[in-house]
Amino acid sequence: MKLDSKIPAGRLEEKWENYRSKCKLVSPANKRRLDVIVIGSGLAGASAAATLGELGYKVKCFCFQDSPRRAHSIAAQGGINAAKNYQNDGDSIYRLFYDTIKGGDYRSREANVHRLAEVSVQIIDQCVAQGVPFAREYGGLLANRSFGGVQVSRTFYARGQTGQQLLLGAYSALSRQIASGSVKMYNRHEMLDVVVIDGKARGIIARNLITGKLERHGAHAVVLASGGYGNVFFLSTNAMGSNVTAAWKAHRKGALFANPCFTQIHPTCIPVTGGYQSKLTLMSESLRNDGRVWVPKKKEDRLKPPQQIPEEDRDYYLERMYPAFGNLVPRDIASRAAKVVCDEGRGVVKSGYAVYLDFSDAIKRLGKSVIASRYGNLFDMYQRITDDNPYETPMKIFPAVHYTMGGLWVDYDLSTNIPGLYAIGEANFSDHGANRLGASALMQGLADGYFVLPVTIAQFLADEIRTPSVNTDHKAFEEAEAQVSEQLERLLNIKGNKSVDDYHQALGKIMWDKCGMARNKQGLLKARKEIQDLRDEFWQNVYVPGTQLEFNSELEKAGRLADYFELGELMVIDALNREESCGGHFREEFTDNGEALRDDENFNFVSAWEFTGTGNDPVLHREALVYENVKPSTRSYK
Repeated sequence: MKLDSKIPAGRLEEKWENYRSKCKLVSPANKRRLDVIVIGSGLAGASAAATLGELGYKVKCFCFQDSPRRAHSIAAQGGINAAKNYQNDGDSIYRLFYDTIKGGDYRSREANVHRLAEVSVQIIDQCVAQGVPFAREYGGLLANRSFGGVQVSRTFYARGQTGQQLLLGAYSALSRQIASGSVKMYNRHEMLDVVVIDGKARGIIARNLITGKLERHGAHAVVLASGGYGNVFFLSTNAMGSNVTAAWKAHRKGALFANPCFTQIHPTCIPVTGGYQSKLTLMSESLRNDGRVWVPKKKEDRLKPPQQIPEEDRDYYLERMYPAFGNLVPRDIASRAAKVVCDEGRGVVKSGYAVYLDFSDAIKRLGKSVIASRYGNLFDMYQRITDDNPYETPMKIFPAVHYTMGGLWVDYDLSTNIPGLYAIGEANFSDHGANRLGASALMQGLADGYFVLPVTIAQFLADEIRTPSVNTDHKAFEEAEAQVSEQLERLLNIKGNKSVDDYHQALGKIMWDKCGMARNKQGLLKARKEIQDLRDEFWQNVYVPGTQLEFNSELEKAGRLADYFELGELMVIDALNREESCGGHFREEFTDNGEALRDDENFNFVSAWEFTGTGNDPVLHREALVYENVKPSTRSYK
């Protein structure tokens, strides 16, 4: 299979403008005859559905939550990047492009990233027009702050609730289209298969989660905006319902899955406190603007109250190791540094897995009221969870799984290799390489949904104007529905003696221990065998109560876990194959003085995997990465 990324010709700065000027269009009269399905209602999905509806297409939008407002995008805290240069601190579209390429450790496409940087300035205008209450400076201009991996302030924010406010903006736009009739919303519905007819995506099989009934929905195109797959690790900062099923079902139908091993471990999360936990809590990266990260210099001090450890006995290790960026190094580097000091025995809780994030200097310098105005809701949240007051005692933090840079392979149009099937936002792999910079997830989700997909999807739909509405009585729908029903019944009929969560927790431990923050060949080989054995046991011994035709959350979880088993094995295979270290993929055999050691000669490509059956070796396809405007070099934040 030859991968064609369809990067437009011409100068980098002109590609997107030339593309928009010359791409195919669909007339308003024809848009009314074209059906588009959007899976997911987070920032990417809601903005895409709203924009496609506004353009005149007939849109169906599906989410498994009881309301689009409960999509996981709402949990994003810190901010959204845009190259507005309101601070006049040297920012530009090119600098945002360069920072993103470098932050991703030179494993992303130049053209996609530059387009993202260009569109970023439009996003802020769109959101302000919707009434998103971004923080403002005294003079009225929108305020900015810094995030990791950059030396400018380009992050727009709404206290620590940026995702929530942006989602409310997108939700209001979506609601307008729902009210107008251009978008039909299907809450509490989960996509369980994509239907492919004559090589094109023509619809989905969805399950009504309230009644359990399977439904057929046809369309001229299907857009997956279903988010990432961090919950394969069981413990992550993702909402517990976040899952990979939509993307994985598409993969099983032929869509390639790209760079699955690229996982982001976020450095500032509330540490694990016991085996009973089912999720972890993120503390925004924005806190590293004013918080200083440290551990005691001496192991014997690690359990002392932090106030009793004098300044000279503290190790502000990020400032020591990376003086140019200090506490604002990229997430992958900050996470690994925390692991290093904890592995040295200097972690500040009994388990040994936590470091301090200390605001005492900032409070002395700026005053408590200023810190409260910037992070007050985050401090409140931390205190409610831990019963520690972060104004008086340093926060305890540790890295946790947060975001996945891998996803469905897409070309410049955001189309998968299945015509008519698109993937946007975190569901695709396209923009962040091996490590995403902070505040860039919201940027990509809204860029794809508001500005990119509504343009590029016309390239496909312009040739579909003579295609009548898809008939869901087609044999392909019948077969897909039968396969979905058969799997659900199979899960229900096992009647074993272990719960879904028991198996998910076991899978998560394998993934975290052997394919997490650091990996090596020996561990990855063991992990693949352990996942295969655990998967076999799952299909023989899991217990799923209830029936198919009812509200059955255990059945939902079992189906999602079945997909995680297959995805987890693919992540391990991808990590084994990529014999280098880059960004969030840190192979212990490939390091240079403790830092990631890339191998551009042999691994400067996107890994795009083809599904060949459960338990079989997948087929690897390579998309070579070409850098014409940025010269790959060893990342240095020192």
